[in-house]
Amino acid sequence: MELVQEGDTAQLALLFERHHVALFRYLLRMTRNHALSEDLVQEVFFRALKYAKSYDPDCSFARWLYGMAHNAYRDSRHKTRGEQGATAVPEAKSNEPMPEELFASKQDVLFLEEALQRLPEDKREVLVLSRYQSLRYADIAAILKCEIGTAKVRAYRALKELRETFHQLRGDKIYEL
Repeated sequence: MELVQEGDTAQLALLFERHHVALFRYLLRMTRNHALSEDLVQEVFFRALKYAKSYDPDCSFARWLYGMAHNAYRDSRHKTRGEQGATAVPEAKSNEPMPEELFASKQDVLFLEEALQRLPEDKREVLVLSRYQSLRYADIAAILKCEIGTAKVRAYRALKELRETFHQLRGDKIYEL
């Protein structure tokens, strides 16, 4: 990114190759819309070029990039407020019958994805950043503009709510001790 700051914009292609898939997965989990997620990835890299001078080499590139992705996602939410933009993530189909264990595992993945989508946006985002994108809490706190402890508490509470929703979807009986 430092080379991009110095005017070597061709280096942005290398950064795109390294980070676009993970960025797309983050945005897809947030939007549940394939086309919108692709557009947002393009928007993030456009902003990376536009705001290259704002990059601080002392900070993590991932923190800076996901911060832009967070802002691009929020901006898109404001633009489409009132529109029905979310679509379900398509599940893979197979003509061959699956063994019972694989079926149960696949069902759990579907329940988990559905439980994740049922979380409020702020809780879903902190989980996606921490669990799916493997960002450190310091980076998450910087992206969400909060303290590290707050990011940890938000992640803990979101994980607890995700667990409860997941078990409800599965029809499990949860016993409190």
